[in-house]
Amino acid sequence: MADIEDKLPENVRGRYYCDDQCIDCDVCRDTSPANFTRQDENGYSYVYKQPETPEEEALCEEALMACPVEAIGDDGAKKEEEEDVEELELITF
Repeated sequence: MADIEDKLPENVRGRYYCDDQCIDCDVCRDTSPANFTRQDENGYSYVYKQPETPEEEALCEEALMACPVEAIGDDGAKKEEEEDVEELELITF
């Protein structure tokens, strides 16, 4: 399982990320090219766009499950962000 402490700096903020265990195998980029890209200089993948649709969400989850070294993580940030919004809504009413 990916470790949030080893999260690569290029990852955009959000639920999914790649950590420093990535071996540049191309699985995530082939599975979900709208969300994963390659850092060419150092040879690894990272999340450049968090999923915005149910289809992208499913493909990111598929990439996570298919990663041979478990370098893709899901820290649940989307759920936390939704809870923050709900909390703010309660405060404003």
